[in-house]
Amino acid sequence: MTPVLEVRNLTKRFPEIIANDSVSFTLEAGEIHAFLGENGAGKSTLMNMLYGMYRPDEGEILLNGQAVHLRGANDAIRLGLGMVHQHFMLVPTLTVTENIILGNEVTHNGALDLKGAGATIAELARSFGLDIPVDVLIQDLPVGVQQRVEIVKALHRGAEILILDEPTAVLTPQEADDLFVVIRKLKAQGKSIIFISHKLREVLALADRISVLRRGKLVGSTTPAQATEATLAGMMVGRDVVLQIDKEPATPGDAMLVVEHLTVYDERGSVAVNDVSFMVRAGEIVGIAGVQGNGQTELVEAITGLKTPHTGTITLHQEALAGRGTNVAIAAGMGHIPEDRHHHGLVLSYSVADNMVLSSYDKPPFSKNYVIDQAAIAAQATVLVENFDVRTPSIDALASTLSGGNQQKVVVARELARPLKLLVAAQPTRGLDVGSIEFIHTRIIAQRDGGSAVLLVSAELDEILSLADRILVMFHGRIIADIHSSAAQRNAIGLLMAGVTTPQEAKA
Repeated sequence: MTPVLEVRNLTKRFPEIIANDSVSFTLEAGEIHAFLGENGAGKSTLMNMLYGMYRPDEGEILLNGQAVHLRGANDAIRLGLGMVHQHFMLVPTLTVTENIILGNEVTHNGALDLKGAGATIAELARSFGLDIPVDVLIQDLPVGVQQRVEIVKALHRGAEILILDEPTAVLTPQEADDLFVVIRKLKAQGKSIIFISHKLREVLALADRISVLRRGKLVGSTTPAQATEATLAGMMVGRDVVLQIDKEPATPGDAMLVVEHLTVYDERGSVAVNDVSFMVRAGEIVGIAGVQGNGQTELVEAITGLKTPHTGTITLHQEALAGRGTNVAIAAGMGHIPEDRHHHGLVLSYSVADNMVLSSYDKPPFSKNYVIDQAAIAAQATVLVENFDVRTPSIDALASTLSGGNQQKVVVARELARPLKLLVAAQPTRGLDVGSIEFIHTRIIAQRDGGSAVLLVSAELDEILSLADRILVMFHGRIIADIHSSAAQRNAIGLLMAGVTTPQEAKA
């Protein structure tokens, strides 16, 4: 039987790198084919060629046995390919219907027919078990429903093959389970799906076939029946990987970070953090679990000095920090791994060496009498690149040229290179491969064991459960639960992340 999609020896080169090196695979009708790989392994480049965003240098793409030449996304859409990006391509101020028909508007007697389009879209969504409110603004919908809109948009445009790029990255465990039900329904109705994920457990639960990319090459394919999380991780990295970090029980000391009655507004003037109080003690990792967008970003910005709170106090080792800026926080002994490494963690146009000292370039040994000591900066960078396994051509390479995982290692190396009373780690492994995750998790635990307080903010529930000694659940700007790790249950915390606080709500 002819595959619905066949890729033959697809190759894509960029200056100084071969992103995809003679990659070949097939996708069968009604199959879920998952792709795994480290950052920089070539997954995104491969998918961008399939969707017409890049043109291959060598090789060919066949749809239903016929070679095709994709000159852009419109060609891919016309031929029945749809892609749901990790960062949704939706206009928040438009309705569901308006977003789905955008660029493919439906008219009646020369006028835009939103009512007719909405009815058609609602019927299409129901036929695939995708319940979406067609007249509601995107900005008023939960993240999980927005993702359904993206899937319906692709189906509305005639997609027979769906490429799902990290589709569970912003979902609660329950929303992810709901998505899997939808994907299985799509499969049952004959759709073929390429599923990209870094979550090994999800791939094993959902896929019919799993392919692994490493350094641009396809290193193997397997099935869930033949694979385990450990074997898949080993294929991705090329070595054995410790998936569950061993750590000794915490021995907390005195309160290090104390937050009391903190209220913070977001950029639109709405309350993002609502009267929040908690503490983190020395030698303890406190994890904040929650779906992205429930106030975690604004909480971290207030604690680290990036944002001035409306009310409340923040003290680090009894020093008041609220509203005093990042320099005061750094001087007080705070390290910060930001959730957005590009905007708040790195200067991409600076070298690796210069990025390694952004928090301390104005202090000895890196400067004296206001004169920068380049030799001292270079010596520091050389040591940190070695100790933190930063893969870079040289310490003089621009940060922008590194992969996401290595950029994150630069941030982590810089922040942990000085004595810390508190480490604030916000989404520290977002978008990273299993090898980099293992490395960063080990460093965070070592920081705790060295006596620092650690505040870990992550949308990855597995990461929270693996690292945290105590778990706070944040929902709609409030802390709604404080749970010791010994009593933490994955499903219960997932429900709390969705705002379910009573058994009655869980049954509803």
